Amino acid sequence: MINFILKRLGFAALILVVLSAFVFFLFFVAPGDPARMIAGDKATETQLVQIRTNLGLDRPIHEQYVSFVGKALQGDLGFSYRNQQPVTKLIINRIPATISLVIGGVIFWLVIGIPVGIMSARHPGSIRDRVGQGFILLGLSFPTFVLGMLSLYVLYFLPKQAGFTLFPAGGYKSFTKDPLIWAWYLFLPWTTLALVTAAIYARLTRGHLLQVMGEDYIRTARAKGLSERKVLFKHGLRSTLTPLVTQLGADIALLLGGAIVIEQVYGLQGVGALAVQAVKNQDRPIIIGVVLLGGFFIVITNIIVDLLYAVLDPRVS
Repeated sequence: MINFILKRLGFAALILVVLSAFVFFLFFVAPGDPARMIAGDKATETQLVQIRTNLGLDRPIHEQYVSFVGKALQGDLGFSYRNQQPVTKLIINRIPATISLVIGGVIFWLVIGIPVGIMSARHPGSIRDRVGQGFILLGLSFPTFVLGMLSLYVLYFLPKQAGFTLFPAGGYKSFTKDPLIWAWYLFLPWTTLALVTAAIYARLTRGHLLQVMGEDYIRTARAKGLSERKVLFKHGLRSTLTPLVTQLGADIALLLGGAIVIEQVYGLQGVGALAVQAVKNQDRPIIIGVVLLGGFFIVITNIIVDLLYAVLDPRVS
């Protein structure tokens, strides 16, 4: 087990090194003036000289890269000259909205998607199965932004026209100030994210359960006289958890790097919105910081998934 964990940690460290090298060479070694790209076209020559000094662009490439990695490990992701703030501070200010969106969305889509998949798998070919597959097809067919706009129209605009407010149009309120207001503002983003993603988990659950329920060990469990509920949840569903955990880890990692569409539709000032703004403004330090943050989340969640594999499947350890 220890060797398994050490191998995963070593592989994760290698991935982060490769990612940091790719980002560094893309923005600092590629043709062009890095100082000009970072400061923008309106920067004066004095500002450019100061930026080159701060970045150490006059030093050898390998020293620049070591300095770049060293600062990143200390939490220094650079300085946004367009915003006149450190990138780390900008991301820290935005990340609570993204984390709140992801946490609520994950809970919602698991609570919706897995039961729908189980229902379809327990009654293949029945009306329940058809309803479940209809939900899956509908969820997979609806683009996130369309469902978001539809939710705003039905649950915000129409009630507003009738003279009352059912849900706010968007924005983010801090959890520490008032948890109820926090949840009220995030309910529509949560449900929009969950309904689309739950369809994927319902399809995965249904497909893997149907495959697992025909295995020999399932027939053996039934032959021992176990109830169908115990066979399903104790033996069948546990085998299905492995692909679900894999999908969950990938989804969480990607969303923590910024749920761009949801944040844009509902005006959530999260990491995704920050990244979109940085791309529009060509704010390279913020782009670098968001890319490194997204890579970090992907690596961390994959390590957690690997550890969960060892718990769910004894053969891994």
